[in-house]
Amino acid sequence: MRKVGVIGAGSFGTAVANLLAENNEVILFARNNEVVSEINTTRKHKNQEMSKRVFATSDPKKITEECQLIFPIVPSSNFKVMLEEFKSFLSPKHILIHGTKGLHVEKELQADLTLEPNDVSTMSELILKETGVVRVGCLAGPNLATEIADKQIAAAVVASKYDEVIDIGKKALASKRFMVYGSNQLIGIELAGVLKNYIAIAAGMTVGLGYGDNARALLITRGMTEMIYIAKAFGIGPEAFLGIAGVGDLIATCNSKLSRNFRVGYFLTQGKKLEDIKAEIGEVAEGVKTLQLIKAFSNYGFRAPIASILYRIIFEGMEIEKGLNHLMRLNVESDVDFLT
Repeated sequence: MRKVGVIGAGSFGTAVANLLAENNEVILFARNNEVVSEINTTRKHKNQEMSKRVFATSDPKKITEECQLIFPIVPSSNFKVMLEEFKSFLSPKHILIHGTKGLHVEKELQADLTLEPNDVSTMSELILKETGVVRVGCLAGPNLATEIADKQIAAAVVASKYDEVIDIGKKALASKRFMVYGSNQLIGIELAGVLKNYIAIAAGMTVGLGYGDNARALLITRGMTEMIYIAKAFGIGPEAFLGIAGVGDLIATCNSKLSRNFRVGYFLTQGKKLEDIKAEIGEVAEGVKTLQLIKAFSNYGFRAPIASILYRIIFEGMEIEKGLNHLMRLNVESDVDFLT
């Protein structure tokens, strides 16, 4: 049986390791030796029962020597550091399919920052820049770690410019409970997974303020439109946003209290401060960082009223209810105007 690697033993990385173990032997990399020992001795981690086919290690050399296919699943803020640790062990023989929904930016995010496209990288672009790996892809979709860990039915997209990467990724992941689709729209799929995060923050706010399902459906619909407008400003078409990694992930994230981004929005309506929320959920959700990035790209002239209002709420002290009331009354002439 071939071995598949997973880098990152967070909730999602652990769930993906167990998912892969249904078809493969899995080597799971964790930097912390105590975590490695916990997995290998107790067979439990992150409130998940670990498959007998999962072996944990803290040795980058071991996972890269024994696994050709590797799934890096670490926060975007740690992704470059992880690549620097692994790059001497990685070569063109490896296939990396990441599961990180975030962007890498070299500059420090601050209020007056202005960014150009070359200042920001998707995780696949970062892999190509920092390592000798050529065959890269991403795993995206409505993949809440808790539900995957509970072995509930779910689906995802493996996206890559290479059909070989898609085929190998699908064979490694697909099972009766986990359907896997393919896409060659790699950058679009990655961007869809990033942009939906801040829409989920707004969704959490609507629930926290007692808005109904109709209002949340309005937010999700206009949120999808806004995501597509941002993508089009950077030359990316709408195709990736209209499938399971776009609208599918957006619906799941905006309707689930399991979503970290949703909880950020909800907790803000309960009067909690961002730092306190970070302490409670473990880290600030990617959606907060995404709002800062969109603000820094504002000179590109795309329409992003949801992002603009959320930025003012989170970083400039705007009253949440005032901001959401404004969003619910946006004047839009055409329903699906992004197709024109």
